[in-house]
Amino acid sequence: MRGFTLEKKKHIDWENREFQLLKLLEKHRGKYGKYDCIVPGSGGKDSAYAAHILKFKYGMSPLTVTWSPVLYTTYGYENFKNWVKSGNFGNVAGSGDKKTTKFLMRASTLNLMHPFQSFILVQKIFPLKVAAKYGIPLIFYGDNTAERGNPISENSTSIRKKYYHSIDNLNKIYLGGINYKDLINKHKIDPKLLEPFVPIHIDKLDEINLEVRHLSYYLKWIPQETYYYAVKNCGFKPRPFRTDGTYTKYAGIDDKVECVNFYTIYVKFGIGRATYDVSQDLRNDHISIDEAKLLIKKYDGEFPKRYFNDVMNYLDIEPNYFLKHLNKFRSPHLWKKVGNKWKLKHTAY
Repeated sequence: MRGFTLEKKKHIDWENREFQLLKLLEKHRGKYGKYDCIVPGSGGKDSAYAAHILKFKYGMSPLTVTWSPVLYTTYGYENFKNWVKSGNFGNVAGSGDKKTTKFLMRASTLNLMHPFQSFILVQKIFPLKVAAKYGIPLIFYGDNTAERGNPISENSTSIRKKYYHSIDNLNKIYLGGINYKDLINKHKIDPKLLEPFVPIHIDKLDEINLEVRHLSYYLKWIPQETYYYAVKNCGFKPRPFRTDGTYTKYAGIDDKVECVNFYTIYVKFGIGRATYDVSQDLRNDHISIDEAKLLIKKYDGEFPKRYFNDVMNYLDIEPNYFLKHLNKFRSPHLWKKVGNKWKLKHTAY
């Protein structure tokens, strides 16, 4: 991955990439009524940057689309409002049936130890359904998820692969580890309430010729720079304190559940939020290897104490039960128990 950073700096012709962007935008600009592209987001630094620069530098008319966080932080909600206001952006916001949303998140937590599973799915699905409804076939996300664990080869194109957000067979859908049919037949959930969580059918996707693209393919994307831009132009403010589990306070700050989700990732895979942040800062040459190791040692796996009880209360899960259940997801090739404490068998430091 660090090699890809060198490629970005030395081998990619960013002027040519921007020229490609200009050609793409010209193809779509002003063609679909009031809005000519969609930028999904909830007011984080990347979505704020993407929407603002598309409108004010490139003359596009983006419609912003938001699937509202389950447990908004106060400062995250303020960032959302500031984002929409900063560019006088149109915004379509959605949220699911409260009982169904809670059921799926609870099932995701207990069955998969992935509190964010159903939320991440609907967060990616909802903008496509808005695009289909309003006839706007161009969607822009910010940086490519290949920067955060997906196959690095995906950085070779701006287009997101269709299998990330479409289906060809409803029977393949599992939400919270439960098959779609079982959610209806065994758990008696109305299919209409599940509809927001079900991906768009690939035939519909092809019918409207929907393009889901990453702006980072065309513009040199550096997280700290998008943060500075969002602060200056979009009213973005970081957390008033450091995020549990890492050393930063400006990424992924709108939903209280996110800190707990990163803690479950640490338990399941042996890498936590600090490792993710360190990896990006290393790839952008903002820190050294030695600094990275120290940051991982200090912050990775830190317990998400600030919002833990709020999340447990929402999910109706007793905290001690959650922690005991969480230990069942520790892989024996990653963890060993020393006395009363769990220790990683291998670390980056």
